[in-house]
Amino acid sequence: MGPVEERAKRIKVVMFDIDGVMTNGGLGLGDDGQEYKTFHSHDGLGLKMLRATGIQMAIVTARTSNVVLKRAENIKVTNIYQGAENKLVAFNQLLKDMNVTAEECAFMGDDVVDLPPMRRCGLAVTVPHATALVKEYAHYTTDRQAGFGAVRELCELIMKAQGTFDGQMARFLE
Repeated sequence: MGPVEERAKRIKVVMFDIDGVMTNGGLGLGDDGQEYKTFHSHDGLGLKMLRATGIQMAIVTARTSNVVLKRAENIKVTNIYQGAENKLVAFNQLLKDMNVTAEECAFMGDDVVDLPPMRRCGLAVTVPHATALVKEYAHYTTDRQAGFGAVRELCELIMKAQGTFDGQMARFLE
């Protein structure tokens, strides 16, 4: 088991940025003022499987959007911090609320606003299009692009490290 898997083995909570992590980073704005985002179904199933293993999840995003609330409801994530321009404050509050240590958390981000929690968590994850500085501090960069399965890749990495992947796949392989 490599160093990334060793880190993943200890994870109890995964915190995700939205734009550029759960989505491809594009922001669709309609004439009606509504914001539109596209999420990938592979990521959604990955999150549901990971949750079924007992891992808790949270969303920490600097933007505020009703679309995020709808997505969180769909994937059953109840720990949501929107408008979190200082993501370290949200990260520290989540540690307290979820009764975990920083080493037991993974944080997945793509831009410099994500660096404060990424530099303190046990497993810092980013995506291929992330800024160079974020890649420098990440323990792992996904092969899959944001909005196209990167979240699923992280979910599977954690499940494999913790020995729960085969159990989650069994129901599809019977």
